[in-house]
Amino acid sequence: MSGAESESAGEPTVVVKVGGAKAVDPAGAVGDVAHLAANGRSVVVVHGGSTVVDETLERLGIEPEYVESASGVTGRFTDAETMEAFAMAMAGKLNTELTAEFRSAGVDAVGLSGVDGGLLSGPRKSAVRVVEDGKRKIRRGDHSGKIESVNADLLAGLLADGYTPVLSPPMAGDEGDGEVTPVNADADRAAAAVAGALGADLVLLTDVSGVYADPDDPETRIDAAATPAELATVEDAAEGFMGKKVMAAREALEGGSGRVVIADANVRDPVVAALGGEGTTVERSALDEAANGDAAETEGGETA
Repeated sequence: MSGAESESAGEPTVVVKVGGAKAVDPAGAVGDVAHLAANGRSVVVVHGGSTVVDETLERLGIEPEYVESASGVTGRFTDAETMEAFAMAMAGKLNTELTAEFRSAGVDAVGLSGVDGGLLSGPRKSAVRVVEDGKRKIRRGDHSGKIESVNADLLAGLLADGYTPVLSPPMAGDEGDGEVTPVNADADRAAAAVAGALGADLVLLTDVSGVYADPDDPETRIDAAATPAELATVEDAAEGFMGKKVMAAREALEGGSGRVVIADANVRDPVVAALGGEGTTVERSALDEAANGDAAETEGGETA
């Protein structure tokens, strides 16, 4: 069954974000995506690769550098050397290996970077605001970008032909003079952009079972957010790396996604379990009315 046939049967496309941390095992997701694809569900896989990038930097003798943004989010500072290693690790090694793993499981997977076909594009940010020793500073020479456009037509065409895109950063960074440079982009937010552009459900797989009211107590998992107040509770509870995932969840919903689930990658059948409610599910109704209005106007997202 093609992607178009799956959607006509009332099932939205699913975007699955597979984490790049060492603690996140992609094996369960691979089997689940194979099951979903075999049953006619359209799936797009987006993956990170922080651990592999750091290992590549170490082999090259480059020290990974993480900085805190003015908004309190920690991310990688990507200078020219780091960007070269990032492209090698993500598009060169990890995307190829993960695509092969999906194909070994019977999935007709196509590996792509965000640069290919202008899948993920937006302005390059060469200067970033950071906080160092409690002081705000400007760091220059960064190779990162903000995704402003998704080539949804390319993805929809691949899905309609029965393929499963396996996508990773880098993205296509617009230098402002017509030149395009591969630049770093957060994989959670890349998955959010894709889910919004396709009007898809988004499953963010990680190494915990969802967002916890008490970050140290899995028994305090917040199962669902269906109202703005409940989403505010989720956002207040999210700390550290989880803050980025909750930010990505909001961005996906604002872009046109129907729902987002943050769930454990290391359980049995993690994607199917997440779609069945195992995790923290954030519904589109959790956006306030203004955000819902904006999202409705951009249903399906931008196309490059």
